[in-house]
Amino acid sequence: MVRVTRALLLTTAILLAVLPIGAQRLVGGVVPEHYSLWFAPDLERETFRGRASIDVVLTEPSSSITLHAAEIEFADVTITSGGQTQTARVTTDPKTETATLTVPRSIAEGRATIRIAYNGLLNDKLRGFYISRANGRKYAITQLEATDARRAFPSFDEPAHKATFDISMMIDAGDTAISNGRVLSDTPGPEPGKHTLTFARTPKMSTYLAAMIVGDFVCREGASDGTQIRVCSTPDKLGLTAFALEAAEQQLAFFNAYFGIKYAFGKLDIIAVPDFAAGAMENAGAITFRERLLLVDPSTSSLDARKRVAAIIAHEIAHQWFGNLVTMKWWDDIWLNEGFATWMETKPVAVWKPEWRVELNEAGDTRGALGIDAMRSTRPVRTKVETAAEINQVFDGIAYEKTAALLRMIEAYVGPEAFRKGVASYLKRFAYANAAGEDFWQEMAAVTGKPVDRILRSFVDREGAPVLSVRSSCSSGTGEIEVRMERFIGVPGAPSSPQTWTLPACFKTPEGQPRCELIDRQRQTLRGGSCQQSFANANGRGYYFTDYPTESVGSLSSSGNLTPIERLGLLGDEWWMVRAGRHDIDAYLAAATAFARDDTSAVIDAIAGPVTSIGDTLVSAADRPRYESWIRAQFGGQLAAMGLAPALGESDERQSRRAILFQLVGIAGNDPAVQRAARELAAAYLKNPSSLSGTMAPGVLRVAAFGGDRALYDQYVEQLGRLDSQPELYFRLFNALPWFKDAELTGRTLQFAVSPAVRTQDTATLLGLLMTRPWSQDQAWSFTQSHWTTLIARLGEFQGIPSIAESLGAFCTTARAREIRGFFEKNPVPSSDRAIRQSIERIENCAALVERQRKPLAAWIERQ
Repeated sequence: MVRVTRALLLTTAILLAVLPIGAQRLVGGVVPEHYSLWFAPDLERETFRGRASIDVVLTEPSSSITLHAAEIEFADVTITSGGQTQTARVTTDPKTETATLTVPRSIAEGRATIRIAYNGLLNDKLRGFYISRANGRKYAITQLEATDARRAFPSFDEPAHKATFDISMMIDAGDTAISNGRVLSDTPGPEPGKHTLTFARTPKMSTYLAAMIVGDFVCREGASDGTQIRVCSTPDKLGLTAFALEAAEQQLAFFNAYFGIKYAFGKLDIIAVPDFAAGAMENAGAITFRERLLLVDPSTSSLDARKRVAAIIAHEIAHQWFGNLVTMKWWDDIWLNEGFATWMETKPVAVWKPEWRVELNEAGDTRGALGIDAMRSTRPVRTKVETAAEINQVFDGIAYEKTAALLRMIEAYVGPEAFRKGVASYLKRFAYANAAGEDFWQEMAAVTGKPVDRILRSFVDREGAPVLSVRSSCSSGTGEIEVRMERFIGVPGAPSSPQTWTLPACFKTPEGQPRCELIDRQRQTLRGGSCQQSFANANGRGYYFTDYPTESVGSLSSSGNLTPIERLGLLGDEWWMVRAGRHDIDAYLAAATAFARDDTSAVIDAIAGPVTSIGDTLVSAADRPRYESWIRAQFGGQLAAMGLAPALGESDERQSRRAILFQLVGIAGNDPAVQRAARELAAAYLKNPSSLSGTMAPGVLRVAAFGGDRALYDQYVEQLGRLDSQPELYFRLFNALPWFKDAELTGRTLQFAVSPAVRTQDTATLLGLLMTRPWSQDQAWSFTQSHWTTLIARLGEFQGIPSIAESLGAFCTTARAREIRGFFEKNPVPSSDRAIRQSIERIENCAALVERQRKPLAAWIERQ
């Protein structure tokens, strides 16, 4: 599954179901083998009828069977065993979302069949089997991960309980249905105005991977390696499916070859649905997506949109192996699903579109994960979870981006081909079954002959990330590298934490090839090589921070010896050294200045974030004009030299760099000329969207909004109403609304966010963006508090609250941290507990950064 994260809010956490805190796992003794499921959704009444026949094996005699069920009304229930059928009495427990089926006579050990007729609700909370609306009609959709299959059918709703599935659906005559298997038959009736679709039996899979989608969907068809592929949407958006189909065809062939295991689920449907809580979901053979994360027009789309769509499709297709073919035994090992899919998502894209340089996106993801691990409130990769509220919280940057970064580090250490062989061996060994973390790293160590088990064990069960303090020197003409390892805490004054990991680190000097060593002690001295300062994360694959002497940061920045991915690493590390109080801010700003004319858009983007944040939080009002002048001086000339219009045949990379510079100079640099140009360009764009490149348009609309008035705001809102069938164009304007600085317009955006005009899946997008803008965050937080009951009722605890909680971390005063802590003590949200704690810690850390760095920053500005 792809999360809808704050990162997606900012361009575009996990949206999972939340159970009561007391929900627990099932007691053993009953093993499901096969489900036969029949559904009859009534879209008008927003209900459905269901029949479930579950073949099970009892490991011991029992007079009762307990399974999961939620929001289900039971009708007839029987259990057949040994040729005898008994009617069962049903006792439900809403707190644990279970139902216990009790029969008069004990059921013998061995095979039995449970038959259940029941009624269910097509809810409006985007969980389980739910109702969706678009184009004046209704749709029925499923989202079952992690613990919501029980809302669609009574089941043993835990990942280790794999079984095969036969699914059929009786639906309205004018509609179609999509499920995990291909359609075996489509027959009229049996009820008037209906037809029934029967789908092929699935391979063994977990309950959360079942899928039922009903409506007037239409599909673009293709194939790859003999597997039929369809990309489906509502009828008005079929024209936007070609890019996704091309990507899916390339990716499925790539994965078949890479794993050496052919795709296992018969056919592959990829469906854009109107309302969807998660970003995308890897249902076996029937992957579902938010429309904006699947549907693009390559002729008008931005580079970021195309990259995002291609990567998310690859992520979900990779899940067909990591997660669907081999599934974790329990949710504490969700990293085996999500981290591996995140690691794999860039591999086919790098082959398909090498000019996209996706390795730089990987580096950005690694920096994001390290940012989580820099906090005291981080967690180990493998965290004990029992309740669904706890399960909800482990779908985070640790499970996704940190795991992917660890895998890239180990892959670089053992070699890509050896790593691929180990992965293929693991998948073959555990195909159609379940595995734990130990199963993976033991297999990898056996196949590669390298201590992969030692490396992963040190990271998976231990929280935080290491920092390597690296000092290069000479002794008798021979180079030495002194390395000290400890846990990194990203706040000034944090006590030293003498924690160690086993990690491969690669050191680069100007003279030679990278030297790679296994670091596993608090202090190590590496002898030989150059006397000059070594760069300690060659190729950018290491998962650790690096602390250099401040004078070495300058020499490394100006050396011209670092690749783009290494420049990203140096900038990211140095910004964290400033935030942790290890270095003063002038060391970072010197590095930013050295790279200000870099020709790699990702490097400029990496500078733009901290430079903007410094202006928003650290610079005093008196110093702001001079700081903005420095931004214009460092970055404005490059923007002017590039011009505002792309040249004929200009690369996506150059267009992307222009777009980043335009927003940096126009907003953080407060350049009036750029703002005027933005308003002129936006006016032309509103009349003709093709007047701007897709890559340039989002930044132009934001900069225009930054200096825009009510008339421009009204034009944005009016245009939104005409763009329902074009998701990317819609969200360019939608995401620009929070960039209007006027308090009245902020108020309108807040009201808009909770109005019927905005889908509930998108409410948190606007609130989150407003919460992260300095001019609107106080107003947005006040609104959130006063509308909390409305937000909970509108979204439920699972749909957008985690993202809202995460966005609160943009504040920067201890008073605000106390206020947020007090609010959530009175209004607890178990599913977002860690996100709330981390936001409070981010606020406190930001306040500490201001206290530590404001004077050094003022002195630096004075020198400029």
